[in-house]
Amino acid sequence: MWSYFSNLSPVIMAVVGILVFFSLGSWAIMAWKFFQIGFARRGSREFLDYFWETKDFAAVERELARFEGSPVALVFQEGYRETRRFLEARGGCGDEPKGSTGFEEPAGAQGSSPGRKPGLGAGISGIDNVSRSLRKAAGSQEEKLESNLSFLATTASVTPFIGLFGTVWGIMMAFRNIGQTGSTSLDVVAPGISEALVTTAIGLAVAIPAVVGFNYFQGKIKAVVGEIEGFYYDFLNIVQRIIAAERQ
Repeated sequence: MWSYFSNLSPVIMAVVGILVFFSLGSWAIMAWKFFQIGFARRGSREFLDYFWETKDFAAVERELARFEGSPVALVFQEGYRETRRFLEARGGCGDEPKGSTGFEEPAGAQGSSPGRKPGLGAGISGIDNVSRSLRKAAGSQEEKLESNLSFLATTASVTPFIGLFGTVWGIMMAFRNIGQTGSTSLDVVAPGISEALVTTAIGLAVAIPAVVGFNYFQGKIKAVVGEIEGFYYDFLNIVQRIIAAERQ
């Protein structure tokens, strides 16, 4: 086998080398994505189970180190920080959140208190800030999960054409040999045709796993992104209830 490839023309060898590069790169990315996305899905499920079981934002924040690989946990962290910042600015009790919503009902919520500025406008502004923080964190995690998938897409779309280029070149060389020798015997035609076909075969062998891997990981990423978006809306609903309770 090695002797066969060593006898290929320089152009065909270059084509094969490019295809090997794409193949190694795509398999390395698929191996990494398999563990990365699998770890993210397990971490997010564990975090969501703990979050809804605990229902205490402060307690969840203290345990975030347990869910370091969870995209949902990182989204919670950003949203919680923005929520605390907003409530503390309004004079709410944001240091030790408790209760079913994750926060204590602030003392004096039934009436006015010095330094507090309750109002619909402030509540809407706070929700907007929390929403932007959550959206930014969610987008960052989605971008992280989708990183390097473009290489798989490029591999799937480009390598068949690179193989086809090698095929066209090999056929051109085969016809040139026929013209130079004036013979159409197998000894003259077969080497060029063989070189032409091997690049097409390698190109397809590289492209097919890349297509399968790209589609597979896109589906897995959509599942994780769905969990992130679901938590995003649930968290916003909780914060809205907290702000509404403060205004009562």
